[in-house]
Amino acid sequence: MTRFEPVVLERKPDLVLVYGDINSTVAAALVCSKLLLPVGHVEAGLRSFDRTMPEEINRLLTDQIADLLFTPSEDGDQNLAREGIPASRVHRVGNVMIDSLVRLLPVAMEKKLNGLPDRYILVTLHRPANVDDDRALKVILGYLLELNSEVKVLFPVHPRTRQRIADFGIDVTNLDLREPLPYIEFLSLQRRATAVVTDSGGIQEETTYLRVPCLTLRSNTERPVTVTMGTNILVGQDGATLRAELTRILEGKPKQGTVPPLWDGRAGPRIAEILNQL
Repeated sequence: MTRFEPVVLERKPDLVLVYGDINSTVAAALVCSKLLLPVGHVEAGLRSFDRTMPEEINRLLTDQIADLLFTPSEDGDQNLAREGIPASRVHRVGNVMIDSLVRLLPVAMEKKLNGLPDRYILVTLHRPANVDDDRALKVILGYLLELNSEVKVLFPVHPRTRQRIADFGIDVTNLDLREPLPYIEFLSLQRRATAVVTDSGGIQEETTYLRVPCLTLRSNTERPVTVTMGTNILVGQDGATLRAELTRILEGKPKQGTVPPLWDGRAGPRIAEILNQL
């Protein structure tokens, strides 16, 4: 906040756009609000209804002080209405993350997947509830090790997760652990995966657009449209549920999903058009 305020005072923007739900999102919004400078929140209205998640607090606060709220899906509109946000401030524009995906997917598909089989499971894991609890992490990795005897498990490992694996002394010798990947390389793997196992928010959205089965190791999600319409299934931290859903996918019976309305790669232009009208 202290570093952002001088920039705003010097540049005197007509409006500031903040994105998502990280700490800098709410920090920038607070600075602008106190300076009486209009704020637009891109990816507004998402709710997990779990206030133990720091991102949930950031989302709630930012939406309360934003002047324009750009939502990715209908549930975002409904959440904001329930919280008393006037409809005149809310604009459903679609998902700007899908804009990036649509633009870069052709580049990603040119990447060669050397040495990988036709079928593989792609895994990402980083949330404290999954990786800071030794029992939970051992259950998840134990099942992935079992699964690896049937189908290859490819696991780009977040630094936090790699450290916890070492701290807890978990033997993952037989898993294909890799360094975190750049966006295009990861997108290439995601597009071709038999299924994705994750606790990431954004990957739930990307797999829904790509129509790749996604099993999310969380009991809730701020992106419920990926469950109600998309390919996402919440499996919590239950190894048995994860096993059952992956078995269904490997037997050729994945959940069939559709792409939510306005997830078409044009969210950015819609936001620009609304700003132009102002």
